[in-house]
Amino acid sequence: MNQSYFTSKTLRATTVLACATLAFSTPALAEKIVISNWDGYMPPDLLENFTAATGIEAELSVHGTNEEIMGKVVAGGGKGYDVLFVSSPFAEALHNLGLAATLDHGKIPNVTNLYPEANELAHDPGNTFSMPYAWGTTGLCYRSDMMDAPTSWTDLLQPGDDLKGKITMLSTDRWLMGAAALAMGKSLNDTSDETLAAAKDMLVATKGDLLAYDDATFYAKLVSGEATMVQAWDGWCNYGIAENPDIKYVIPSEGSDLWVDSIVVTEASENKDAAHAFVNYILSEDVGTWVASNILYKVPNKAAMDALDPSLAETFSNMAMAPADMLKYEQLRDLGDGQKAFARTVTEIMAAQ
Repeated sequence: MNQSYFTSKTLRATTVLACATLAFSTPALAEKIVISNWDGYMPPDLLENFTAATGIEAELSVHGTNEEIMGKVVAGGGKGYDVLFVSSPFAEALHNLGLAATLDHGKIPNVTNLYPEANELAHDPGNTFSMPYAWGTTGLCYRSDMMDAPTSWTDLLQPGDDLKGKITMLSTDRWLMGAAALAMGKSLNDTSDETLAAAKDMLVATKGDLLAYDDATFYAKLVSGEATMVQAWDGWCNYGIAENPDIKYVIPSEGSDLWVDSIVVTEASENKDAAHAFVNYILSEDVGTWVASNILYKVPNKAAMDALDPSLAETFSNMAMAPADMLKYEQLRDLGDGQKAFARTVTEIMAAQ
């Protein structure tokens, strides 16, 4: 999952953390931590309020993609960063590389704000090296006034004549390949030669029918009518729904992935107590409520979701999806040695004419 895009018009309340500040009246720790996150993926005044509450200075480094921050962290052995926001397969990879610290839940009392299901995530049962920040599904976002509701991933991958040139797919490797895997009834983490070859054939055939690969502006294409149907993360579809109620989101019959954006403390951090204090701050009800209300993503923070304005779920129906229903879907996992074959397949798809 990536979240490099958020505009100010989605920010409904930038100072909701005042009460959170009061709840963290701990002594000054005279420490500093460096955090890397996607731009706009947390309250704009969060660091200021965190420092006011804890005395810990915090610096934000923005990354555009998981791959970008992973390259920096792996190259430097994690040095220079204390807390990272990455999608779950990348958190798992950091753990497997020995670059993610084991979390001390005793220093994160706000972990009790999480849904029980948030402790059952396949990539990290018990949240031993990562904490979930936001989660959701990937499906089809479409103009209900321009087409019938899609029901299958093949509606996207083998579009009718009326949809050709009016559809977009995500270019991010795991989700691009995920659409084909789901359509074929395969695991999202299957890196066998047979499955990769079949996925490649399917995605190359679809390529000629696409308006574009688009990870950032696809919802705007729906709003303008340039696109009729797009592959989308649920939260990003909500941006389109906010501008045009004829835009709808659906999970195809073959299913979805459960994406999870996670928080990791680096093993190389020299300020682990301060890093844990930051993770605890992030898991407060107020921060979670801000994220769900402004980013329009579901959060695994039950206290925050319970505090949301009910009208949000009425406007954005995917916000009401129960955690137990989300856990029915497979998570993207660290592919380990299979990553090279996977990446090579995606490169070949992108290069195909």
